[in-house]
Order: sequence, then structure tokens, then C-alpha cells
Amino acid sequence: MNTTRFFKTTLSTSLLLACGLVTAEDNDTEKLEDLTVTADLRSDTSVREIATSVAVIDEETIKQAGNQHFEEIMGLVPNLNWSGSTSRPRYFQIRGIGERSQYQGAPNPSVGFIIDDMDFTGIGGVATLFDMQQIEVLRGPQGTRYGANALAGMIYAQSKAPSQDAAYHVETLWGDDGDKALGFSATGALEQNAAYRFSVHQSYADGFRYNDYFNSDDSNQKDELMARGKINWQASENWEMDFTLIVADIDNGFDVWTPENGFTTHIDDLGWDRQRSKGFSMRNTIDQGAFDLVSITSYTDSDISYFFDGDWGNDDYWGDEAPYDFTSLNDRERTHLTQEFRLVSGPDSQIFGGSTDWIAGLYFSSMEESNLYNDFYNGYVDRDLSSDFEAQNIAVFGQLDTHLSENTVLTTGLRFEQRDAEYMDSDGLDLSPKDDMFGGQLSINHALDNSKNIYATLSRGYKAGGFNLSTSLEPAQRDYDPEYLWNMEVGLKAMLLDYRLNLNLAAFYSEREDMQVSTSYQVDPTDPLTYVFFTGNAAEGKNYGLEADWRFQVNRNFSLHGALGLLKAEFSDYVTVDGDFTGRDQAHAPSYTYNLGLLYQGDTGFFARVDVNGSDEFYFSDSHDQISDAYELVNLKAGYQADTWAVYAWGRNVLDQDYAVRGFYFGVVPPEWNDELYTHKGDPSHFGISAEFDF
Repeated sequence: MNTTRFFKTTLSTSLLLACGLVTAEDNDTEKLEDLTVTADLRSDTSVREIATSVAVIDEETIKQAGNQHFEEIMGLVPNLNWSGSTSRPRYFQIRGIGERSQYQGAPNPSVGFIIDDMDFTGIGGVATLFDMQQIEVLRGPQGTRYGANALAGMIYAQSKAPSQDAAYHVETLWGDDGDKALGFSATGALEQNAAYRFSVHQSYADGFRYNDYFNSDDSNQKDELMARGKINWQASENWEMDFTLIVADIDNGFDVWTPENGFTTHIDDLGWDRQRSKGFSMRNTIDQGAFDLVSITSYTDSDISYFFDGDWGNDDYWGDEAPYDFTSLNDRERTHLTQEFRLVSGPDSQIFGGSTDWIAGLYFSSMEESNLYNDFYNGYVDRDLSSDFEAQNIAVFGQLDTHLSENTVLTTGLRFEQRDAEYMDSDGLDLSPKDDMFGGQLSINHALDNSKNIYATLSRGYKAGGFNLSTSLEPAQRDYDPEYLWNMEVGLKAMLLDYRLNLNLAAFYSEREDMQVSTSYQVDPTDPLTYVFFTGNAAEGKNYGLEADWRFQVNRNFSLHGALGLLKAEFSDYVTVDGDFTGRDQAHAPSYTYNLGLLYQGDTGFFARVDVNGSDEFYFSDSHDQISDAYELVNLKAGYQADTWAVYAWGRNVLDQDYAVRGFYFGVVPPEWNDELYTHKGDPSHFGISAEFDF
């Protein structure tokens, strides 16, 4: 960690925010309200009642801090990182744990991503912000609730619910990157016991790149459409049904890599990152008297196409000495069906003398995915591989919440999950891995009073094993086993200073067993086409640190907010052919991340918000020692909010900080093919205006 840089930045930012409060009037102060978590086994549970570290980004914060995509507000969450090898964040790391690149083989992520009960894990580019109610980030293994897709944690996005009261909303946006966006939502009654909500949002941006071969400034465009329909139906006094249908059409370009690590690119084959998804979810809640029966059904169908120009240039750029041409295409089709049944006890069905609430559940999922890989080198097919993958997961889980006293609850949870997979490809590989996995938690939550809780948790998470596809690998490198994570955590969740300060603190320590490490190497140093990615159980690791987030309501008009994540994520035992990495930090695990901000909401409608998001340096990969630079990004938003309309001016990365979100180290420049660091730059400074209307 660059300690001097961190504390200088923190001090200077704090002074700036403090100066902003000098003009604050000494008027009545509004009290803050506790937030709820919808991703818990018991829906709409208070944050203080959950014995795990969780960040909740509510509707107000989404509107104030973001514009269009989850990418824009990720900096508000401590110890949440992402890697940019796609047009939008698709691969996340929580507390330093998570995938970083497009996989080949079994879909097997460490961080789950759920939107309205639909599983978009590994394909989370559809996480737009329009008409979103709140986004929850559960940190640490969710072994009881989510199982195999939540070794490191879970991101859960919940859109706005239907209302019986008719309302219509329009948003529009313009920006200096060719930004254009228009969104519309409507809600109202269908009949006395049913309500609907409909929303559609279309956005476009050029993508901050200039391609000198095509003389084009939109080769890295973002063209994104999201439509959503929801129905809430109170079928009877005891039966409530929620139905959601979404359609997403993401037609983004992909042109970010250049030998100079800049914003001028040279490719002659335009890349793309496309996703067309449709899906539905249906949640039925039936009150059986003594308990509730909850049924959650979801289905998604996604077509994903990812194409890039792997030589990063053209014949004129490379010259006559060593011209070459390389492109890579991955077409993926995925369907995913999930079904969960959950029995949730009521006050009349508590067990053990009325001291214990209980939950029992059954989960099933079926995923089918076909992939087509085509690599072309100098006009010839270098690789042509088609594959089919199927996986069925069956899990049973249970949880007991035992009231040891009026203020103390002991929670025990257990989940058993079996994954049965099949894989076949045109190279003749035929695999049928099967994993049996256990996870769960033991936690205690104690209310010090009505506004302060402390908790301690021991949890175990897991992720399934998998396999590698490269024919350059040895047979022993073809498959790998499940990974397990033991996590110990203590925390405080409190409303202080007469409910003017909302404070959440957590300290955690995790041990990773049979750690799945994604690495890469170049089989032939003179041939960039032999660059191979593979995963193996190569290491043991430990991840520990601190997390905090807070909001302080100074008075009726001013509030301060912030978040801080401190992380040490290192290998306990990791030796490869490239060297001994024992004791080194894991990749994409910055030692600190933080957010500091000031919000002003005037009595007459004027609004202003400033956020400073910072990150320490981090290793780009687990197979080399190349490191990013630490950075701080300043985001501003100001405007006027009336009862039925609002207008804003905004700026992102207003100081034009240069920073990287992904890095590779290998040889791409002929004829020497020397290994060098190549980075995907984050967005430069960005300005625009937006407006919204209610009627």
C-alpha cells in the first residue's frame, strides 16, 4: 500500500468536504432511516439484523451518484473491484476474490450477480440503472443462501415495484462522448388487486476511442437497450405473485487495446461485445398460516458474441517487416432455469419451545451453454472449436434463528449442493465432472439497544471445480477441484448521534483452500498466438481486512458519506514454473479502496454532490508481477429538483485521472515479441447534462 499517498489524499479530501460545510445553516436535522436487504432468505430484513457485511445502494443514491450503469457507482462499495476485458464490467472481485477474464470451459464464477431474481452471473453487462430500486452487495461467502456462485459474495439488483397509483416518468441525457439516452417508465393499477410497471431505456455513447485506420470515434461504442415489465398480483388474501420480464439488447463495440496504451487505436477488424438476453422470474408467496411457502422461478436465454482484433493494428501500422493479422471470435448461447422452494416459519411455528425461527429450502438449476471459438491468423483458421456444456445443480438448505435472549440471536445455516456437469467439444474432449459441496454459517447477532447491533460470523463458501480446454496443457492440468473459503467476521451496525450517523464496520479473516488460480503463459515466446489461459488448484491463500461505510446528516441540507475498504489478500503457498509467489498479493486486490463525498440538498430545490473514489495499486495477474498505479477519481453532479421535474449537470473523472482497469504482460509487437505491459485504460473526463420529468 502507498500509505503516504493514501493519507495525503484522505486528508486533503476531508478538508475540502469540511470547507463545504462552513456555509451550512444551523437548522433542524433530519433523522436517517435503517435500510432493508431483499437478498436475504427472509425478504426485507433490516441491515442491522443480518450478521454479514453488506452495502445497500438505495434509489436516492443511485439517482444522485450514477447515470446509466452499475459501473458508475461501484466505487461507493468498499473492497469491490472489477476487471475490464469487456465493454462493461462482467467480472467482479469482492475482497480480492473473483474472475478477471472471459472463461473457456465451465461457467464457474466466484461472485454471483442477480437481477430481479434472474441469474446473470458472469454476464452482468445488463446491469443498467434506469428504474432501479436498490443494489445490494453481500460481502463474504453466502454458503447457505446462494451456494456455488457466491464464494466471495453476491450482487443483487432489485428494480422498482409496481404501484396501484398511476405514475409516468421520463429521463433523458446528453454528454460529450456522443452520449444520448432516453428512458420511460409507467406504473398503475390493472384491477383492484393487481398493478403493473413497465420501463424501457435506450442509451448510446461513442466509447472514448479514436480509430485512425477507419478515421472513426465510435469504434468502441456503447449501444444498450433494456426493457422490463412487472406485475404484482394479490391473487387472494394469502397468495401474492410477482412476475418480471426483461429484454436486453447490448450492441457494444470493443476497441480498447493498443501497443501505445492510449486512446488512439489502429485495428482494421472492428471488435464487438454483444449480448441479447431475455428472461423472466416469478415469485409466489403463499401464507400457509404457520409458515410461508415461497416459490422463485427464473429463466434466462442469452446470446453473447465477443470478437476482437488480436494483433491491435493493420498492415500499414506494422509495416513490411513483420505484418500479421489475428482475430478471435467467441459466440455463446446460454439458457438457465432455476427453481427454489422455501418454507419460512411464522410466529406460530417456532420450534424448541418457541425460541427458534426456521427456514428450509430446495434449489434446482439447469444451465445449457454452447460455445463457438474461431481464431484466424493471416487468413487461415488457427482454431475452430465448438463445445456444449450442461450442468445441473441440486441443493438443500436450512437455517435456524434461535433467540438466546430478547436481544441475542444465534443463526446456524447449512447447505449441501451437488453439481453434475457434462462437456463435449469438437476436439474430442468429453468430460463429466461431479462435485458434492457443503457450506453454511454460524453467527451471533446482539442488539446493544434499539439502534446498535454487534455480530460475529463463521461461514464457509464454495465454488465447483472445472476444466481447461487448451490442447497445449498437460493432462494433469485439464481439470481442477472445488475451492472452499472459510471466513471469520465481526462487525458493528449502528445508528448514532440521534439517528444522524449511520455507521457500519466489519473486520474479516478468510482462508482459501484448494484455491483456483487463473494464470496464463506464452508457450512459444516468438508466437503471440500461443498465449494460453488456464485454471488450477495451485495455491492456498488468506484474505483479511476492514470495511466501513457511513453517512452523517450534518443538518437538514448537508450530509457527508463515505466508505473505506482495507485489504490484505496474499498467497500462503503458490509456486509455479515462473517462480515462487508465496507471500505475494493476489491479483486485482488493492490494499485500499475508498469513497468520500459531500451532498447538499437545498430547501428551494438546488442539489449538489461530490464524490472522490480512490484505489491503491494492484497486481494485474497471478502469473506476473506487473502492477497498476493508484488513482483517485472525482465525480460531480449538481442541478435543480422540483416536484415534477429535475435537471442536472454532471462530470465524471473531472480531473482526467489516467488509470487502468486491466493489464496483460506478453509479446505482441513483431519482430522481437518482447514481453511488455499493455493496459485497458478507464474512461477519461466526461461531462454532460440530464433531465427527468414525472407526470
